[in-house]
Amino acid sequence: MKHGKKFIESAKLIDRANLYTTAEALELVQKTATAKFDETVEAHVRLGVDSRHADQQVRGAVVLPNGTGKDVRVAVFAKGDLAKAAEEAGADVVGDADLVQKIQGGWMEFDVAVASPDMMGFVGRLGKILGPRGLMPSPKAGTVTPDVAKAVKEAKAGKIEYRLDKTNIIHCPIGKVSFGTDKLLENFNTLLDAIIKAKPEAAKGQYIKSCTVASTMGPGVKINPNKVGSAAAE
Repeated sequence: MKHGKKFIESAKLIDRANLYTTAEALELVQKTATAKFDETVEAHVRLGVDSRHADQQVRGAVVLPNGTGKDVRVAVFAKGDLAKAAEEAGADVVGDADLVQKIQGGWMEFDVAVASPDMMGFVGRLGKILGPRGLMPSPKAGTVTPDVAKAVKEAKAGKIEYRLDKTNIIHCPIGKVSFGTDKLLENFNTLLDAIIKAKPEAAKGQYIKSCTVASTMGPGVKINPNKVGSAAAE
């Protein structure tokens, strides 16, 4: 992969052989973010599990205390009083069978999908569309719930879903470069605490194998995997 001059210059600030503390890594991420826009900071966590086994799946959702810095568009599948509650909570679009048809027609202008349990019969038809995009409502992520209003508020406040990919890595945004170290650190620790708490009983050996943070256009900075989360920061 070829990198531009700015990336190469930024990469010189990082010692590739060093494992940084989380605070040091986040400070470097901010220094190496040279784009003209407010870059997103992402965490990439490789776990010592095997995603091919059902008893070693790691998946859940967590509300970042400082949000993601992104204006989240929420679509809600609900009807009646629940639809009204979702609208009052700030949902961007609310519907039932009509919303399903709209999405089947190609409309995808939302970032999070929430559904009341009684709507999953309709929403299930969208599996092939929403599934590959990571947008399918799920009870584990708290996006299939009778309390759709709460789900909407949490999504707007910065709730993110974490889940293993096929290479046993979790990729999640933890905020924007403009947040500063303290807010990014608080978000990062909240995410890692949730991932550590979700450790499967079947997981053997070292659980957090590696951890890297990077801005949208910047180089990755490696964090010491043995010193992550709130407990390590104390």
